Amino acid sequence: MEQKNAMNKNVRPAAPAAPTEEAKGGSAFAAIVIPLALVVSIIIYLFVFGNGANFQGGNNENNPIEGNYLGIVYKGGFIVPILLTLFLLVITFSIERYLTIGKARGTKSIESFVRSIRQKLNVNDITGALAVCDQQKGSVANVVKAGLLKYQEMSRERGMDKDQKILSIQKEIEESTALELPMLEKNLVIISTIASIATLVGLLGTVAGMIKAFSALAQAGNPDATALANGISEALINTALGILGSALAIISYNFFTSKIDELTYSIDEAGFSIIQTFAAQHGEKETYTA
Repeated sequence: MEQKNAMNKNVRPAAPAAPTEEAKGGSAFAAIVIPLALVVSIIIYLFVFGNGANFQGGNNENNPIEGNYLGIVYKGGFIVPILLTLFLLVITFSIERYLTIGKARGTKSIESFVRSIRQKLNVNDITGALAVCDQQKGSVANVVKAGLLKYQEMSRERGMDKDQKILSIQKEIEESTALELPMLEKNLVIISTIASIATLVGLLGTVAGMIKAFSALAQAGNPDATALANGISEALINTALGILGSALAIISYNFFTSKIDELTYSIDEAGFSIIQTFAAQHGEKETYTA
């Protein structure tokens, strides 16, 4: 136990990784997608939802044709393009995260990869384990490969004691993880932000619609039934779009967070096996615990 405590005290957090070309590319992607989604949303709102064919008399100033949902959505007002932008951003970044995380997983299932690594380590076949990493590819395999290469290096090292070698392998795995995994969470902050603000934007549209509805009621004489109906429609449409966008963003964020946790656990499991194998092969009596 004292040995493990000493090891933990000597381990220092890995230094923050410098921005990579992939990180810069991810930032550029977000900077392009956000304004582009807004432009596309405005175009859809004006020329698809606002098409005269969706309205009585061919004029979008009139009421929508009965049963025409495109015209009904158009009557949601100026908040609709904003909500549509948020919806498109959730879809776009969800697809982008799906492809990125899928690439990080590699060519085969993570469970199969970790199992193969452990089998190779059990027979001290480091070369075979490296070959498995080369076949797997992806961020997880890159981290494991870095740990295996350090394993080989420490096996040949004669100027360090066993504890120092184990700490060196552990540090290599941590640094490789710090370089590979942060990119998996990139753009998730955008999805989580949309999950928070989509409902609020919808609520803003609801308030705007209700203001119009009450203004119609407040007119002297008979209330303007058309204006009242349009105000209520605007309120309900914005509420529905806001809830839909927020719900989709929450589902997407939780899904990808669970996938990242799965990858992190796989790296921890493979790293644990590397440390345990090195300790056993070099006569360690104590086992390493993360």
